[in-house]
Amino acid sequence: MADSPSPSRTAAVIVAAGQGLRAGQPLPKQFALWRGKPVVRHSAEALAASGIAPIVVAIPAGAEEVATAALAGIAGIRLVTGGASRQQSVHLALEALTQDAPDMVLIHDAARPVLPVEVIKRLLAALDTAPGAIPVLPVVDSLTTADGAMMGAPARREDLRRVQTPQAFRYAEILAAHRAWSGAADAGDDAQVARAAGLPVALVDGDEALHKLTFASDFAAARTPIRVGTGYDVHRFAPGEEMWLCGVRIEHHSGLSGHSDADVAIHALVDAILGAVGNGDIGSHFPPSDPKWKGASSDQFLVHAAKLAGEAGYRIGNVDLTIICEAPKIGPHRPAMRARLAELLGTSVEAVSVKATTTEKLGFTGRSEGIAAQAVATLIAD
Repeated sequence: MADSPSPSRTAAVIVAAGQGLRAGQPLPKQFALWRGKPVVRHSAEALAASGIAPIVVAIPAGAEEVATAALAGIAGIRLVTGGASRQQSVHLALEALTQDAPDMVLIHDAARPVLPVEVIKRLLAALDTAPGAIPVLPVVDSLTTADGAMMGAPARREDLRRVQTPQAFRYAEILAAHRAWSGAADAGDDAQVARAAGLPVALVDGDEALHKLTFASDFAAARTPIRVGTGYDVHRFAPGEEMWLCGVRIEHHSGLSGHSDADVAIHALVDAILGAVGNGDIGSHFPPSDPKWKGASSDQFLVHAAKLAGEAGYRIGNVDLTIICEAPKIGPHRPAMRARLAELLGTSVEAVSVKATTTEKLGFTGRSEGIAAQAVATLIAD
């Protein structure tokens, strides 16, 4: 593993104040999950691991709760509310560092989660001879200007570079440059602000790993395309209780005992979905010790599990449920069960399988002491 850089009073700014609408995520892309963590957390952890602090994160108005959760446990994090433009957000973050007065500052876009330590090293080293430095990559494709829908004049790719972040600056000079920015137009990045103030900006080698997450496909590519979870649950018979299976009420001489409505089939299916996205089990989301769930319909548990799967970027591929009991007979109720589960999951009936079996009079189900259920859920990345 490469040595961490040795910053001398180096701070960082992470710009995470945008809405990220093109990424097609259920919340701004900087807080959406990518490779198991919120996007913004990846680069924040990389900066903190390099000994850089404080790390000021510019966030949208009203996003304090989600940002705090996304960055919990990372040393040196501070949150500031960003402005109407990227330049305004960076300016506000830089002003938040005035009491710290660091020698250098790295300014990074949250949408670039992979932050190689070698790039940080190159940027900070460049500040020994220049007030600013940016990571760049060569342009490998042929380029042309556009004349409407027609090809215009060619452009020399040898003269062009792809600009990335983080961008490094001597703190006092980039703060002064932002204070002097006219505001006549939004700055595409901080190097433009520096250049407008007359500051020379050095170029260092960037890294293809610093790819910017922009579109929904960027998130889909980072997810495992198919995930599978299993669930298993058991409830004993209890005279005087209602019998609910797969969200359908079944006429039977006994119901099932449980803190909620004891729908053993749905409970197994909830655990299968939660297991597929690695999000605990039914008890962690709906504790049986909590009186609010006493007698509650298990339908809401299944809807919640499907919602969590969607927030993780997955949809229901198919579910396969096996109910294990001597009685009641499941066959007559199977169509209604499949239809109800499909409705709760927001999927087609064809994606829902409900089966039943006995244990040939063996074990607690064979003695008609209760019902067991096992489930498999397959989730597909959106």
